[in-house]
Amino acid sequence: MTIDLPIVPRPGTAAPTHRRIAVLSAHTSPLAAAGGRESGGMNVYVRELSRELGARGYRVDVFTRRTSPEAPDVQPIGPNARVVQIDAGPPALIEKDAIAGHLAEFEANILACTEREALSYDLVHSHYWMSGWAGMRLARRWHVRHVAMFHTLGEVKNRARITEHETVERIDVERAIATTADAVVVASEHERQLLTSLYGADAARMHLVPCGVDLDLFTPLDKEEARRRLQLRDGERIILFVGRIEPLKGIDVLIGAAAQLHDDENFRVLIVGGDARADAEIAQLRSLAERLGVEHHIAFVGAVAHDALPLYYNAADVCVVPSYYESFGMVAVESMACGTPVVASRVGGLASTISDGETGYLISWRCPEPFAERLELLLDNDELRASFGRAAREAVERFRWANVADAVAVLYEQLSAPATETPDAIVPGSLRRLP
Repeated sequence: MTIDLPIVPRPGTAAPTHRRIAVLSAHTSPLAAAGGRESGGMNVYVRELSRELGARGYRVDVFTRRTSPEAPDVQPIGPNARVVQIDAGPPALIEKDAIAGHLAEFEANILACTEREALSYDLVHSHYWMSGWAGMRLARRWHVRHVAMFHTLGEVKNRARITEHETVERIDVERAIATTADAVVVASEHERQLLTSLYGADAARMHLVPCGVDLDLFTPLDKEEARRRLQLRDGERIILFVGRIEPLKGIDVLIGAAAQLHDDENFRVLIVGGDARADAEIAQLRSLAERLGVEHHIAFVGAVAHDALPLYYNAADVCVVPSYYESFGMVAVESMACGTPVVASRVGGLASTISDGETGYLISWRCPEPFAERLELLLDNDELRASFGRAAREAVERFRWANVADAVAVLYEQLSAPATETPDAIVPGSLRRLP
């Protein structure tokens, strides 16, 4: 397959360096539909950042694991940016934990592809710990710099919820990436502190770049028109959840909060997200709703195309993000961009994206009662919701993808000096144990 494309600079700008960037997104493709088992904010981040960098003149190849035999080898996603499918394990959706066993094949086939096409790269940018494992090795082999972004951290997930069981192997790999990468992109100051305190990373090599949002797509629309298009009932209050269907997202807390609302409240909870692999978790959540007597208020919508999400945010009165852990909180920012206030857990990056009492509410306790209290306050006060919505839209202007790409491009240029080879001594044995 041929994966080269000509340089197409963004209109009105000159391509700064014509650098070629190898972006690694091993466990999930930026082309995957949002809301699936392994798709969410990271998919959007990789896709939108790659498009913006391509528009600036960088040549961006996003390497991802093939999950379908019908998927094209190469698929352009914008000027100078494309997704490259790499064989690593069966060409099908498999459990995320099983992908670690195919990382060596992922790395080997990237090397085979680039050698066959005589391609060279100026920098490796990895996303998530699995990609980071391959990123460390490819960067050393190519003698280039390695930029890493974790999106979530295993050690933090284990501490956030007692039923989380991220492996020692994952945490060891994350620690190796955090301490050897030439630069680590963090989405919030909170993430920087966690990497320093829990992983021993050098804060000087961390670069704070918040995640982004497409403010042309996620924008206020006419609420009644949005509800009409979604065939929602007139006069019904809409409480919205968007995200993966998994315990860490705290959907059980939301259902518990719904059970605390006034008996005469006319409302519906729309839960957007999930695929066939979430069926077991959805069945448990349905059972919880039945036990609490609110099953008639809860609707599982399923996965929704990214371009259709603004309809849901605009149709909603409130968006709820009850997560036990969020490194940034893309859903909260998308909702705020549509002028819909957010009630969210005070965890991770959510504390830096939501202004408590101005653009939404932050809840410090993982229990239904305080969520229900804030939901009732917003649902019963049209003026308060409108005020929060206006402030929310204004607050997210700083998260435009153009701003994010500008910051990442500055980082790339700062790393333009030749990389020194990483000594084997700092690569822990756990990395070598991966197949």
